[in-house]
Amino acid sequence: MADEIRVKHETLIALIRDALADEGVPSPIRDVEAEVMAESDLLGVPSHGVRMLPGLIRGIREGRASRNPRLTILRERAATCVLDGDNGPGRFVSTRAMQMAVDRARDFGVGVCLATRVTHWGRAHAYAYRAARAGMIGICTTNAITNMLAFGSSRPLLGNNPLAIAVPKNPDPIVLDMAMSQAAVGKVGTYLREGKKVPSNWGLDASGQPTDDPAAILSSGRLVPFGEHKGSGLAFMMELLTAALAGGFLSGEIAQADSTGLDPNSTKFFLALDIQSFVDKERFAARVADLLAHLASAEPGLTITYPGERGWQTRDRYLAEGIPIHGEIVAQLGTVGVMVA
Repeated sequence: MADEIRVKHETLIALIRDALADEGVPSPIRDVEAEVMAESDLLGVPSHGVRMLPGLIRGIREGRASRNPRLTILRERAATCVLDGDNGPGRFVSTRAMQMAVDRARDFGVGVCLATRVTHWGRAHAYAYRAARAGMIGICTTNAITNMLAFGSSRPLLGNNPLAIAVPKNPDPIVLDMAMSQAAVGKVGTYLREGKKVPSNWGLDASGQPTDDPAAILSSGRLVPFGEHKGSGLAFMMELLTAALAGGFLSGEIAQADSTGLDPNSTKFFLALDIQSFVDKERFAARVADLLAHLASAEPGLTITYPGERGWQTRDRYLAEGIPIHGEIVAQLGTVGVMVA
């Protein structure tokens, strides 16, 4: 099989949508899942794109994910709510939860939605980005299966609990999306698929030694937190902002119940800030532009890429050239009956 094939963005969306339709996923849900999943590939992050479709399909078939979840608000105040996602497809539930936060922020200046019992959401970027697209500052995080060393441990103790923050900017928002580990598990997997070595500070092998072999890291499960105690501390606090605040499953409990990476029973936190409640939007936009201009002219020959910028550049290129799908991912899709032409 060739190393990769190229597909049009709209073709990839249709493929995902049709595959979920075959599993009985209702149209409103599969449409959102397809949009958000394909978006990750479009922005150059294949670790969180269509590669994750087989896991979702298996979860639906085996009853670990709800094909048609019943979303229920468990608690609610004017600016906050707690949403039970019924372990539905994570992209759909997360999109709805962030929209609930945005709607509340329009009325009260700030809106927060805590969504519990949710499966893997793909990429944190997607939800902070949607808040920014609505003119808000968006912040979101989740807990996840234990997959990261912490506080000097010899085995994974915490999830790499990613954090995303998005700020409006024309034509495209500024979006920071970062795991608490040096690199997300999926990114290590991408390097393995592409036959690349990883930086030796990303993880340890089975003997506890730093390694540049992605296979050794994935086998040992020993991802290293970024900044040592800083990454560990942030992952710990994200656990408190999600699972503890919702009274839900902690990372270790998610892993005990389901070790596949589907992450049912995870909890996600969504916050939206209405800029106009703090400062005139025009003034805010001017200050953002001033900071970018300052960085652009800071040093001769220095090029600074703001968070998320590479993704927008990749999007423009892939819309013209097609999205590359690695041959190994094509084969994995085939194992659940999804054929990529």
